[in-house]
Amino acid sequence: MAQFTSSEVTRHFSPSASLAALGLHLRQIDLFGPIRDRVKIAQKTVKYSPLDKLKDAFISILAGAHGLCEINTRLRSDPALQAAFGRTACAEQSVVQDTLNACTAEQVSQLSQALETIYRQHGQGYAHDYSRAWQILDADLTGMPCGKKAAFASKGYFPQQRYRRGRQLGRILASRYHEIVVDQLFNGTTYLRTALRPLLEAAEAILELDAGKRARTIVRIDAGGGSVGEINWLLERDYQVHGKDYSGQRAQKLAQQVASWVDDPRIDGRQVGWVAAPASDYVRPVRRIALRCRKKNGQWGCGVIISTLSALSVLTLTGQPPTKVTDEATVLLAYVYFYDARGGGVETAIKDDKQGLGITKRNKKRFEAQQMVMLLNVLAHNVLVWARDWLAALLPQIKRYGLVRLVRDVWHISGFVERDGHGHLSRIVLNRLAPVAQGLVAALQQLLAPTHVVVNLGQI
Repeated sequence: MAQFTSSEVTRHFSPSASLAALGLHLRQIDLFGPIRDRVKIAQKTVKYSPLDKLKDAFISILAGAHGLCEINTRLRSDPALQAAFGRTACAEQSVVQDTLNACTAEQVSQLSQALETIYRQHGQGYAHDYSRAWQILDADLTGMPCGKKAAFASKGYFPQQRYRRGRQLGRILASRYHEIVVDQLFNGTTYLRTALRPLLEAAEAILELDAGKRARTIVRIDAGGGSVGEINWLLERDYQVHGKDYSGQRAQKLAQQVASWVDDPRIDGRQVGWVAAPASDYVRPVRRIALRCRKKNGQWGCGVIISTLSALSVLTLTGQPPTKVTDEATVLLAYVYFYDARGGGVETAIKDDKQGLGITKRNKKRFEAQQMVMLLNVLAHNVLVWARDWLAALLPQIKRYGLVRLVRDVWHISGFVERDGHGHLSRIVLNRLAPVAQGLVAALQQLLAPTHVVVNLGQI
């Protein structure tokens, strides 16, 4: 809705004026360029091109839409936000849905290749210096509930939803940088032990991991991917491995061979100890650490961590001094704490995406359509992570923000967006009462310096 018009300036109110600033920067770096060049959807253009509709879906995700139907309320009713992302208008949500439904496996492959190019252009994980630090890749699966008539929907593991049907989302996360390297969709009965190889092979291609880089890459997995076969596959490919043993029965037997247990000061009742038995099942030397905790019935629940890392490496990775390498208890706990850090990596990233981006709310019946939505989610996740890094120099507190706070508190600040007589965006005025607006203005002003767009505060 136009608030003020003159021969020189047109001012529009936007509930997401700060996101409009991000949209300007994404246009300036031509983020969508690889998608524009590669993705060709066989659908005729009536009013909006298929690429325009993909962009509308992407913008709505950044704007906090948890369903594609929200395109009408979050984007179509906000011409200022549309203009910031280079759109002159917005397609109706049902038209966007039709475009997604028209996609085939070919378009999924094209969009995957485009995202690979974008990641190599902007991702810190791709530019990682392997000579200076370990690359840490976390692998995991999470349930994506959907209707029982959806393609590849089947009964599987969905926490607290015993009879639910759905699909599984597999992910490889570059945990040092919180970036998604790979997301893949599987049927609902898939487990990590069967999804791990295709996920890692896709990650190898994107990150261009040769033997030298794989030797400096740690793959961290939970028990779902910890079968002997999968760990040996990783070891044969020269990866460093840090994960849990798949077999609960084997873990119970190995725990019985621990000579002495060490109490964990962080978690009451948890104990850890070295497994004395040789690990002859594995093609490379590994160290095994048993963990046990009392269950409600009084019995011990046991698990075994399998790691190829040296004591010095895990001490460094957990931020402890190398002088502790002779302290057996400290080294034992370092192995355990480095596995625990997985919870702050891929598990937190998945939770962030479910809460902040609503990835479980956008369900498509056609499998290829759901894959397209999944890839747009990946791009939105990485863009938010990169934007956090772009602003962190002048807004350091933003480093602590997860995706929920980024979407809600940073990129959803209301304000006015002004355009000059030629229709070019010239000024963004943010609501000065927003909690982070004061620091955000300076960071956005620096980010948008090449565009010559002014960002300041005002009363809304």
